Amino acid sequence: MKIVVAEDETITRRLLEKNLSVWGYEVVAVTNGAEAWEVLRTTDSPRLAILDWVMPEMEGVDVCRRVRGISGRAYTYLILLTGRNEKQNLLEGLKAGADDYLAKPFDAEELRARLQVGERILKMQDELIAARDLQHYQATHDVLTGLATRRAAIDFLTRELARGEREKKPVGVVVADLDHFKKINDTYGHMAGDLVLQEAARRMLLCTRSYDCVGRFGGEEFLIIFPSSSEELALRQAERIRKSLEATSVETPEGQISVTASFGVATSNGTGPGEMAELLRAADRALYRAKDKGRNRVERACEAAEQRPKESPQVT
Repeated sequence: MKIVVAEDETITRRLLEKNLSVWGYEVVAVTNGAEAWEVLRTTDSPRLAILDWVMPEMEGVDVCRRVRGISGRAYTYLILLTGRNEKQNLLEGLKAGADDYLAKPFDAEELRARLQVGERILKMQDELIAARDLQHYQATHDVLTGLATRRAAIDFLTRELARGEREKKPVGVVVADLDHFKKINDTYGHMAGDLVLQEAARRMLLCTRSYDCVGRFGGEEFLIIFPSSSEELALRQAERIRKSLEATSVETPEGQISVTASFGVATSNGTGPGEMAELLRAADRALYRAKDKGRNRVERACEAAEQRPKESPQVT
């Protein structure tokens, strides 16, 4: 593990370097506070640091304050090395952001124990962050396909429509539905159907850009969002996905299963999130037009202006 040692006193610095190297640390040694700050301010800086309180150019407490002023990155555990043992001085160091302190001249074994405490704290924090990230991922991603959930996709669309309104750029919306999916489940079983959904999701992701959003809208229906995309671009992207799905069958233990999908495409007119409901309805009507015209095709909303019947039969 990397560790920063900031100490202007040559003998103390070399003693620290020697002990830390023996204990398995990769030491980054500097001789003043400004150099320590330059190392610790980088995004890939060491997670542990030993800072002398009194140093040229910048004191250790000032380095602590600056490090604590950085947000949005992994925590750095800071130990102040000081000859100031008065209670007020120690409180000042802790308030500045130091996690621990060690009096000079330091005891090597005590230093090692304090560093081990720091490593345990960093490990626990990393585990908490990983658990939080996993919880967020599970809340925003469909368990089966790994795509965005319906809620996450809607949230993404809301943000992109707002951005599109500010920047006067359209947003492409595609509603896709796998053709005859009920028949696949009835013929091959639900496990094979799950494999088909997973493979369809994988191909959709391969056909989209990193900043697009592909969500599972429900069952075998998908919502695909293309930020800053004209109608023609959204149509081309939908057609690309359609061709990818029909190109090869899906391999399952029950045999090869051919898969196609129907697509409805609508594009925002830049009026913001308030148009979202109508935008989704327009894409949905275009999807049903594609189903009515034989499936495995892409239809645009402007060609599907007619209202969907109130009691439409279930089309799959």
